[in-house]
Amino acid sequence: MVIDKFKSSIYERKPNADGKNKLKKIENSFKFFRLAFVCFYLLYTPLVANSQEPPNIIWLVIEDTSPQFIGAYGNPDANTPNIDKLAQEGYVFTNAYATGTVCSASRSAIITGVKTFEMGTGNHRSKYELPEKIKGFPSYLKNSGYYTSNNSKTDYNTSSVQKIISQSWNESSNKAGYWNRKPNQPFFSVFNFMASHQSRTMTNPYSFYEKEVLKKLPDDLRVGEDEFEMPPYFLDSPEMRKQVARIYNGVALADYEIGLLLDSLESTGLKDETIIFFYADHGQGMPRAKTNGIGQGFKIPFIIWIPEKYKMLSPWGREREIKEPIDFTDLAATMLSLAGVEIPDYFSGRAIIGDQRTVPSEYLYLSNDRSDNSFNTERTAVKENLIYTRVFTPFSPQRRWIHYMIHGEISQIMDRDFKKGKLNKLQSEVLLPRETEYLYDLEADPWELNNLIADKKYEKDIEDFRSKLKENILTSKDILFLPEFYLDQISEHELLYDYRTRDEYNVEALFDLADLSGVLSQKNEHILAKKLSSGSFSEKYWSLIGLVQYPKLSTKSIDIIKTQLNSEGILIKSLSSLILYNQLRDQDSFLVLSEVGLSKKDKNCTLVLLELFHLLEPTDELNNLVKEIEGRKGLNFLVKQSSQVLLYKWNGKSFSL
Repeated sequence: MVIDKFKSSIYERKPNADGKNKLKKIENSFKFFRLAFVCFYLLYTPLVANSQEPPNIIWLVIEDTSPQFIGAYGNPDANTPNIDKLAQEGYVFTNAYATGTVCSASRSAIITGVKTFEMGTGNHRSKYELPEKIKGFPSYLKNSGYYTSNNSKTDYNTSSVQKIISQSWNESSNKAGYWNRKPNQPFFSVFNFMASHQSRTMTNPYSFYEKEVLKKLPDDLRVGEDEFEMPPYFLDSPEMRKQVARIYNGVALADYEIGLLLDSLESTGLKDETIIFFYADHGQGMPRAKTNGIGQGFKIPFIIWIPEKYKMLSPWGREREIKEPIDFTDLAATMLSLAGVEIPDYFSGRAIIGDQRTVPSEYLYLSNDRSDNSFNTERTAVKENLIYTRVFTPFSPQRRWIHYMIHGEISQIMDRDFKKGKLNKLQSEVLLPRETEYLYDLEADPWELNNLIADKKYEKDIEDFRSKLKENILTSKDILFLPEFYLDQISEHELLYDYRTRDEYNVEALFDLADLSGVLSQKNEHILAKKLSSGSFSEKYWSLIGLVQYPKLSTKSIDIIKTQLNSEGILIKSLSSLILYNQLRDQDSFLVLSEVGLSKKDKNCTLVLLELFHLLEPTDELNNLVKEIEGRKGLNFLVKQSSQVLLYKWNGKSFSL
């Protein structure tokens, strides 16, 4: 604009007859000035941008919470004023997802920026090593001058956890915080709030909840047992309301504690220098949500608050409700982008803010694997408001046969109500084997009550989801299609991250067999039995996982399964024995089950067997075997937990954590 005005003032002058050369000189001078101005502007602007002080960054992370339990996401019964204020002044993401449905799988992806199905870190509390190049992303901030603190969870799901901690954090403890940095040093500080964790809201006894939540929550912030709408897949009864109130008050206490931290930040004058991220580590810690691979397990509240000083970094302008899809692998890239640090090539995610921001992909890909004693394989794709899940192990229910889940009083109330016929169809489905596929519209149906998988209106969407999900599994070479029993063996001599890229890892062959799981037909039975007689170890595993779900197998399939009783692989031999016992009550097969069940070796093999025992009728000898396993000293604690869950299901036997 200034240049245009200057140009006009020159050409408004009328040259005299002998002044043409003078005008020409003025024009040349203007051209030089304009070129010099443009060069100066282009050179100087990045210097101004780069000279701005890097922002402080704080993460406020709560446990086990779905968006439906936050006021800013439309629940007027939730008591979350501090989170709601952040939302009112910040950016509320309506399509944010955890990469896993339990804490360790989520945090593995968060700290590395890499999907768990690439690293092999999807099974809860697994201990596989990571390659040298994969670091905790805060190490890049730390090396660029940031003070990094973590308060205090380090559930990174890898044997490399101590290395990650030392690389990533200047301090990591329940006393860590930005207050220990050097004067004027930028900081990245993580704060975890435990009040909404499942241990408080459902698993431990009510007395534990009273001590850890109610006594710490001011009376005027409590949500009463009759002051909220029940999730529609729970029976609305006084007993259930007492349990769900625990969830509301756990979230309310987390919000209260967040408010105290924000007040402290503001009182020190640091809030205006700090970008704040708020999110939960996965879905709600209650039956059908946490550990379940649908939106109830994956979808999270996610809010970004940006002070005026750094508003220019926001790509969203005045928009407050952000619909672009994000998942946890985007966090690492985003932090580096904000700090002006180059993003490593191995990251799975993208930066959503800063100079290195990239546009969102059309689809997000998520995974849900073993949690505690219950093995599982689910893969999920998200596009806009639709979420599609393929369940490759559909024999366990949405509530899952997980000791930590079953132990909670809310689970046992649900089981009693189910046996008494009090639950409607929707409420009963939580406790029954899963479908093989789910499709939900999370905008129209946030509680996921209407599975659209058979709706002809969505045929094209379903076809696209199936194709895209398979494509992602194959291109990422999803290592978690290998049974955990085999992953343990591989990890003894090779990194899982590297092994998956080998030509010998034929993930397509495994997927094609896994894709038949739960889809019962004579044709599929024939394919599975044929592959059992000729496939690799892992192909045989998926063949048997498919075949075990058939109530009645053909004689030909039975004969092929019998040939596997001589297998050198204990997992294949065990699964074959389980099927033969279920089909024929074969005593030789029962002896194999007894031997493996009581063995102190191969816990992952035993866990698979005990999970599949839920498919069997509890004969006296099977019941006695599980009792013997439960009482045997020296067995792995997850094996003991699986046996306790079976005895609870079969006999109503109570158990403790």
